[in-house]
Formats: sequence, structure tokens, C-alpha cells
Amino acid sequence: MTALVIDGHPHAESLTAALAQRYAAGHGDTRVLALRDLEFDPHMRFGYRKRMTLEPDLVDAKQALAEAQTIIVATPLWWGSVPALLKGFFDRALLPQQEYRYSKQGLPVGLLPARQGRLLLLADTPWYAAPFTGLPAQRQVVRNTMKFCGVRSVRTHRMLGVKNADDAQITRWLDRAESLGASDGRRDGADRSAASAQTIAADAASSSVVATS
Repeated sequence: MTALVIDGHPHAESLTAALAQRYAAGHGDTRVLALRDLEFDPHMRFGYRKRMTLEPDLVDAKQALAEAQTIIVATPLWWGSVPALLKGFFDRALLPQQEYRYSKQGLPVGLLPARQGRLLLLADTPWYAAPFTGLPAQRQVVRNTMKFCGVRSVRTHRMLGVKNADDAQITRWLDRAESLGASDGRRDGADRSAASAQTIAADAASSSVVATS
């Protein structure tokens, strides 16, 4: 797996879930992490005063985060933020000294290895109202979560006016998600091949070779 898609919608039959699946289909080397299927307590019961024991599904999710080259978050915009399920996942899974730490100067240092990311953001808000209402969830997820944890380059793709979108528009959004996945798949595959070539070259340079006829 080179890409991890985090589906933050509580409903499996949502457009958010469909977009996550179409991205994965286009990429070809992706794991879709549907948070609704995980068993974990989304509440930080003790804040940061006491560390909660991680459930097996969270341990598995954190391992996936640690291995992904590309991280995609697919989420609807609810009340200016993300669903409680996704926020709870961020609270429980992204921990100090594991996914991020602070420098001596008090600045955040991201520890996730992924350097590329995308946010697929859906909202009923029409495009012409966005400048007035703002999209605070975009800032929350991109700058205050993904980049905070080390994902340097994150691109946002907005699907606005979902409530009134016709079938043709929905098809365009789904096709776009698959196209983005295919583009990222080609890049991630090239990066993986280059990394493998460097590893092989380094191993060859350090190994003892005995010449034989």
C-alpha cells in the first residue's frame, strides 16, 4: 500500500464513501480506511492528562498512517467542521511523540512519512456562498491536522452544492476522483521504484563480491 484513503463519513452509501472508493480504484495500490467500520472510542476521556489504551483497530490505523506515501481524507462539511467520527479519529490516533512532536522552540514537527496528501471536501454550500460562509473544515484538516503531522503538500478538492447536484455533476465528481487516484498512483509507483533502486544499489555497494568464472 502506498496510499491511504480515510473515509470520514458515518454512512457507507454516502457520496463521500463513493468518492473514496473511486479514488482507490484509480490509484490501484490503496487502502480505504472507512472509520465507520472501526471499533474505537472517539472521545478523549482524559484529554491529554492520561493516555488511553489504543484499541486494535486504532493500532492498525496508526500503522497504515506510518506506512503511507500519500494520505487522502474524504469528508463532508457539517456545521463548519467535520463529522464527530472523523474528529474523534484525529483525537485518538494522532498523538504527541508518535505522529507529531514539538521542537525546543515550541514549534510542531510532523512525524508522518507521507509527503503528499489530498482533501476531498463535500458540502451542501453552493460555490457562490463559500466566500461568505468560509470553509473552516478545510483549514482544520489541511493546515491544523495533515500538515501539522508532516504531510507537506496537501491539495483540496471541493465538491460544493452537493444537495442540489444532478446526476451528471455527481458523475463528473466521481470521474475526477478516479482521475486523481490514477495520477497519484503513477507518481507513487515511480517514487517506490526509485526508492527500491536506491536500496538495491546501496546493498550492492556494501556487499562483498567474490568473482567466479
